[in-house]
Amino acid sequence: MIELGSPRYRLTAFALAFGSFLIFCNLYLFQPMLPVFAAADGISETRANWLLAATTLGLSFSLVPWAVLSERIGRRPVMLVSLWMLPVIGLMIASTSSFWIIVGLRALVGIALGGFAAVAVAYMAEEFSPEALAIAVGSYISANSLGGISGRVFGGMMTDWWGWHGAVMAMAVLSLVGVAIVSKLLPRQRYFSPGNTSLLTHSRGVLTHLRTPKLWLAMMIGGINFALFVNLFSVMAFRLVAAPYQLPVSLVSSVFVCYLAGTVTSRLSGRWVLHFGAIKGMAFGTGVAMLGVLVTLSSQVLWMVVGLLIVSGGAFFTHSLAYGWVSRQAAQGKATATALYLVHYYIGGSLGGFYLIAAWQHFAWPGVVIAALVLITILLGLVFGLSRVMRRRRESQRQTSVVAS
Repeated sequence: MIELGSPRYRLTAFALAFGSFLIFCNLYLFQPMLPVFAAADGISETRANWLLAATTLGLSFSLVPWAVLSERIGRRPVMLVSLWMLPVIGLMIASTSSFWIIVGLRALVGIALGGFAAVAVAYMAEEFSPEALAIAVGSYISANSLGGISGRVFGGMMTDWWGWHGAVMAMAVLSLVGVAIVSKLLPRQRYFSPGNTSLLTHSRGVLTHLRTPKLWLAMMIGGINFALFVNLFSVMAFRLVAAPYQLPVSLVSSVFVCYLAGTVTSRLSGRWVLHFGAIKGMAFGTGVAMLGVLVTLSSQVLWMVVGLLIVSGGAFFTHSLAYGWVSRQAAQGKATATALYLVHYYIGGSLGGFYLIAAWQHFAWPGVVIAALVLITILLGLVFGLSRVMRRRRESQRQTSVVAS
């Protein structure tokens, strides 16, 4: 197994983190552009949200098929095919101006992204030692946040300077160079042999995961957490470009630098698991996010940014713990289990956008905060439910041990 601190660990962890960085740059490139499309095309904020929602929905529905394919041909080929699709589709988007064609192509981007996202953690779970896995997952999630920051800031600034066509073209070129680097560095797997199991067998595996409370509850935690987190930033962008602030898109996109708080807490999550356990961390991260949401009630931009920093730190902490939990707790079919987690995650993000943007349109920012607190209440209930499931499981195992002895 790949051990923490070894040269092979550093090489593999970097390649996976860099691939993750590229994935999230492309995923969130359009998020700061939503107000631009809404204003230029004279469409509602909810309709403009399809540019992001189509991508996350395409990603969510492609995850399980990609995971199943990886069980047959291996993790590495799936990840590389996924990455090489990005610059191709990016160039296609840059060549059109039709809103709904762009939406359709962004859905294809989501499908392409799904290949890497579905199997990267499974690759780590199979190749890394348990201690190395706990730290590597944190680093991988940190790269997610850095990619999300970079893609959003890049998209906002390039749109102000060159227009959105130029921003998409530049991202396609950068992706091409980055994919070539990952293809060179990512090593072949040593501890996985592709199988020829049937689609029916994989379908049964999916159902097994969904019927396992300790996995399904963590998946739901990931979905609700993401519904809150990513869309709070989208609505904040609409808030800051509107009166009385009326900030330019390039400046508004800089609020996504708040993701750096998530970069830090994601890396800390691995250490937390080793000392305190994942479930307590999920509750703690959710509580931190709630504090951040309340801080954003301020009408001062500085305090809005502080609130987003706090939300980012808490939400990424929760996500890292829930994601790692699923990869560790799945007894078999790890790629399918982590893919199912991400299905819940991105469906939550897709639907949460329409939910929070509708709250913004009808009730302004106080309505957004109330809607966010509803999601946080659901989150805390799910974490409590997961804690009860694990406590009952431990009691059952203890009773079984007593009877056996």
